[in-house]
Amino acid sequence: MNHFVLAFDDAVRQRFSARAFLPTPLTDEQIHTILLDAQYSPSNCNTQPWHVHVVSGETKERLGKLMTANDMEGIQTPDFTFSYDDFYGDYFNRAHEQARIYYDALGIARDDRERRKATYLRNYQFFNAPHAAFLFMPSFGDNIRVAADIGMYAQSFLLSLTARGFAGIPQTLLGFHAELIRAELSVSEEYRLLFGISFGYADTAAASAKTRMPRVLVSESVVMHG
Repeated sequence: MNHFVLAFDDAVRQRFSARAFLPTPLTDEQIHTILLDAQYSPSNCNTQPWHVHVVSGETKERLGKLMTANDMEGIQTPDFTFSYDDFYGDYFNRAHEQARIYYDALGIARDDRERRKATYLRNYQFFNAPHAAFLFMPSFGDNIRVAADIGMYAQSFLLSLTARGFAGIPQTLLGFHAELIRAELSVSEEYRLLFGISFGYADTAAASAKTRMPRVLVSESVVMHG
C-alpha cells in the first residue's frame, strides 16, 4: 500500500465529489485504513454513533439493481425528509447552480429529460465505484446532534480518501431506500439510514471530473467578533 498522504490543506482543497470512478477496487487494507481514520472523528459525548456498512462486488450490484427498480416504480422509503422545495434564497440558487454546472459539463440540455433521467439513475450504479459505505445512526432525541456526528465522520472518511489518492461522493439519494437497504444488509430497525458514500479511484478522464463547484467567500459565511 502507498503510505504517501497529502498535507491537510491540500486534502481539504483538492477533495471533490467524484461522479465517475474506475472499476479498480481498493484492497481490504486500504479500506481499513480509511475506516480507521474516520473512527477518530469527534462526536457528542463521545457516543461514536456511526454504524457503517461497506458493500462491494455482488452485494453492491444487487443493491444497485434493487434501488433502481424501486425508483422506477416510484417507491422511496427515506428515514429523513429531503426536498429542493425546502431551499430558499441563496441556498436554492447554489443548489440550482450546482445542477447547471454538472449537466453543462456532461453536455446535457435542460430539456433533455431522457438523458437527465439516465444520469440521475447513475446514482444507483454508484457512478461505477467499486465500493459504497452506508451510514446508519441510532435515534437520539430530535436526531440533530447525532446527524451532525455522522456528518463529521463522513468528512473524515472523505478527506482520508482524498489524502490517500482515492475519491468519494456522499449521496443523499442512497438514503432514500432505507427499508430496502436495512432488509438486504440485515440491519436492525433501531438504525436509521442517513446517506451513502460511493468511493474508489476517480476516473479523471470523465467530463464530470473536470468540474469544481464554486465556494462563497469566507466573509459571506463567517462573522468575526473582536
